[in-house]
Amino acid sequence: MGTTAGEILRKCGLFMGLDEASLALLTREAVTRRFARGQMIFLAGDECPGLFVVGEGQVRIYQIAPSGKTHVLHFAGPGRTFAEVAAMGGFRCPAFADAVEDTVCAMIPTHRFMSLLRTNHALCLQLLTGMSLWVRQLVGLLEDIVLRDASGRVAQYLLRADPTGGQGEFTLPTLKKDLASHLNLTSETLSRTLRRLADTGLIEMGDGGQIRILNTEALQDVAEGLLPAEFE
Repeated sequence: MGTTAGEILRKCGLFMGLDEASLALLTREAVTRRFARGQMIFLAGDECPGLFVVGEGQVRIYQIAPSGKTHVLHFAGPGRTFAEVAAMGGFRCPAFADAVEDTVCAMIPTHRFMSLLRTNHALCLQLLTGMSLWVRQLVGLLEDIVLRDASGRVAQYLLRADPTGGQGEFTLPTLKKDLASHLNLTSETLSRTLRRLADTGLIEMGDGGQIRILNTEALQDVAEGLLPAEFE
């Protein structure tokens, strides 16, 4: 993926419904931001700096409970956005964000983005397409947590995370403890579930954290709650 602001915005799912004129307006206002691995991007309660689109790397968006426990809300990889709702609504950042790895983002400052929305009716309408997809992804995440057990959540995540479509190896794009938090599991449950999926021949795990899906159809069954006999 390219690392100029225009290249990053062009490959953003939120902006898929924009025509060239609207995309050019956003590109003119966007700046490129680079974050080192582990760098904090913003804190919960901060003034929202803008709408971010990831071009390279990965960002972790999380909240901290009063007990001190961290819960990962979601991860933003290439083509994904974060702080978009705060930027559109004009309110403070509702969560924390940091760079999981060296990351390049395009950022549209909040005040400039809001100004465009107030003065460009066509842009607002075109953004509705991308926002509907964003809401659908959020609903999907809630369904995973509420309706799927541990095996189903892990299986569904692997199916969505595999960029090869079952044709090759891929590496889980985050630390195991963060992935476990995101799926509302303990690290031990996540590790045990991955091992069971490997033992039953649905996936293959490499020494460096690589994963290969060996049986996409069977893994989809697990995601839907249809566990193989070996899981019983």
